[in-house]
Amino acid sequence: MANATWLADVLRAAGLKVAEVDGWKTRGHAELGTIRMVMLHHTAGPATGNMPSLTTVTKGRPDLAGPLCNVALGRDGTCYVVAAGLAYHAGAGAWEGVTAGNSSSIGVEAENTGVGEPWPEVQLDAYARLCAAVLAHVGAKPIMAVAHREWALPKGRKIDPAGIDMTAFRARVAGIMNGAPVRPPVPAKDATGRPTLRRGVKGDDVKTLQAAIGVKADGSFGAMTEASLRAYQRAHGLVPDGIAGPGTWAAIDGAKAAA
Repeated sequence: MANATWLADVLRAAGLKVAEVDGWKTRGHAELGTIRMVMLHHTAGPATGNMPSLTTVTKGRPDLAGPLCNVALGRDGTCYVVAAGLAYHAGAGAWEGVTAGNSSSIGVEAENTGVGEPWPEVQLDAYARLCAAVLAHVGAKPIMAVAHREWALPKGRKIDPAGIDMTAFRARVAGIMNGAPVRPPVPAKDATGRPTLRRGVKGDDVKTLQAAIGVKADGSFGAMTEASLRAYQRAHGLVPDGIAGPGTWAAIDGAKAAA
């Protein structure tokens, strides 16, 4: 038994956008057992914002202590790594011979209202890639990407993730695991050598970014910097993913040139 401290590295190696929530490596109700599957959920959270349910899935609700998942998936495809240990998300159920849900799975809470909200392609793409990366890492097959509604007993107790056809989804996961093309990752640097920056990094490049987007230049890329960067990207017609890559640096250069 051990915590899944490999999660962030595995997801990042798969080219996914990863944000590490402070304290995730030691967060959990207990240690995990042998990981045999990935369980898919939706948050049933607010209709606006990228990952407005992050605090809830990290700290819990009045009736259930957090963490409530291992990874939270934003609408823009960002993977927020919440907990390396056991999370409360599965409840009673069974799938392919597995009956211990919380200790045997990586639980993913994807931001979606669950009441007819369309799934953005960038989020679905990340969901499938996330599942493929984890299943490949633990040596499991695509069938072990399981919807909460498929797992839960008695049947009909859960509906999540609403609107995702799991047969088609698992086919997509299988394709990725078999080498199907996926979206290219954000380049590590732009043409001038400036690094791609995301939540959790620190240093002088972060200070430069913070000064450009109008937040306190303390050199630490935290939640406030990420929120301000998303707003800046939105205002400049970029995908508001909260990651400063070549496109964001180019927008900053353009703004400076026009000043």
